[in-house]
Amino acid sequence: MQKSLGSEVKDWVISILIAIALALFIRHFIVELYVVDGPSMQPTLYTGERLVVNKFVYHFREPHRGEIIVFEYPKDHSRNFVKRVIALPGDTIQIDNGHVFVNGKLLNEPYILDTTLGTYPLTKIPPGHIFVMGDNRNNSEDSRFPDVGFVPFNLIEGKAVLVFWPLDKFRVL
Repeated sequence: MQKSLGSEVKDWVISILIAIALALFIRHFIVELYVVDGPSMQPTLYTGERLVVNKFVYHFREPHRGEIIVFEYPKDHSRNFVKRVIALPGDTIQIDNGHVFVNGKLLNEPYILDTTLGTYPLTKIPPGHIFVMGDNRNNSEDSRFPDVGFVPFNLIEGKAVLVFWPLDKFRVL
């Protein structure tokens, strides 16, 4: 028994609509792709690298110190920033003499190349927020600056988990 042309077209339209709905669901709730733009995360991430970001993980737990996240820039929600989580709600942060201290302990940061310039006063991270910094500390607009400040959980897009492009830079973060 052969299908009519109308029945065949209807099946194709339904299949395409299901595929689009599934793709939108995955992109909105599961994973999304982002492009690194700028030097703030060097030497960990470079301009033009493409990331897979897990948008699902933070529905079940809060970010962990040391994770690389993507979040909406607080002053312009159409822009996204990529930074490393340095301090969590209730933690204290201080930058003194080129060193970062979390809860009074020197932070071990093998991922940075240069000493952190400047100071940041001893400050407690408020509930529902995190403190983020770029790995290229001296060329990063991050939580040390008022236009970024403490990042509220609701602005976090997800956790960067994989660099997939360029292929010769493929790696798990």
